[in-house]
Amino acid sequence: MNLKQLEYALAVADTCSFTRAAERCHVVQSALSHQVARLEAQLGVSLFERSSRRVRLTPAGEAFVLSARPAVEAARRIADDVAAACGQVRGRLSIGEISSLTALDLVDVLAVFHGRFPDVDVRWLTAKSELLIADVCERRLDVGFIGLWQGEVLQGVQHRLLAREELVAVLPPGHVQAGRAQLALADLADQVLVDFPEGTGARRQTDEAFQAAGLVRRVQFEIGHIRLVEKFVQRGMAVGLVPERVAQGFQGVAVARLVDAPVRHLYAVWAQSPTPAARAFLEVMEQSLTVSG
Repeated sequence: MNLKQLEYALAVADTCSFTRAAERCHVVQSALSHQVARLEAQLGVSLFERSSRRVRLTPAGEAFVLSARPAVEAARRIADDVAAACGQVRGRLSIGEISSLTALDLVDVLAVFHGRFPDVDVRWLTAKSELLIADVCERRLDVGFIGLWQGEVLQGVQHRLLAREELVAVLPPGHVQAGRAQLALADLADQVLVDFPEGTGARRQTDEAFQAAGLVRRVQFEIGHIRLVEKFVQRGMAVGLVPERVAQGFQGVAVARLVDAPVRHLYAVWAQSPTPAARAFLEVMEQSLTVSG
């Protein structure tokens, strides 16, 4: 087996599709499929269950992924580690953030980083906190910027607390409570709410706060990006709970503090053994935080 075969098989495992894996690896599908088939022949097992509708890992495939991913990561790092020892930072840097990150301007930080380390290929995506943590743990991401409900424990990653934020209520301008400077969660219990999908980290922050207060809430609209809260509230369709600094950027909504506000913690998280590019990025991030602080 060779490194390219391992990379192709991991791409199939990640995308659950030979077509998407070929696109990700920038090869034609027939070439990728041929290399994966050769790898399976060499191993003497089938790594994937193939059907017309989907591709999924076999038990042998799951064992393969656990061993192959760190092996591919280690192989990729050899050249980067050698270059870093000679004073040159290069390779790849994968960054992920939640849509409601407020502790720092990540684009500005990446611009400074790119100016100092132009040989690093940067990839950036937006996703939910739980997905970002999993991607960092499994080395698909180098650094993630996440938000967690107060009291949640981070495991399997290194982390740095960036900020502690209280949520505020955002209401339509014509709402009966829009003129009040301060509300309680009980004031929102009978309101139609807009929030992230049930089970996500962002949603747990608010669900657990209402439950702790003995309240039942009505989430009628589930969204995937924080800016959609602004639109639903602007149009008078719902009330939302967002971090205060996010609310400051909204237009056409009323904002009220909460006496029993849910609290979230913002973190940067990264792998236990960061790549040279990730270490360099974390240094730039710390410098940015020092200047802004």
